Amino acid sequence: MEIQKNREKWIESLYKLQLQNLTATFLEALGPMSLLGAQLVYLSQPVLSSFIPREQSQDFAKILEDPSETEIFIEALRNYEPTS
Repeated sequence: MEIQKNREKWIESLYKLQLQNLTATFLEALGPMSLLGAQLVYLSQPVLSSFIPREQSQDFAKILEDPSETEIFIEALRNYEPTS
């Protein structure tokens, strides 16, 4: 449940920055190497924690670790419609 909540925060943030399509395309291109991306997020946490709450960065890494979660995230990025 917490991953889903943080996933929505990531999607909203990327949408506000107009980076949702670029991010989705990048994640699709990354494909099986997304596990490596997850490891990079874990290793970068000391630096990232200055900008992003640790819980959110860990949840993003978990999304990258699981191919089905990555697909859900990509689909959500492509189909996001702001509520307000």
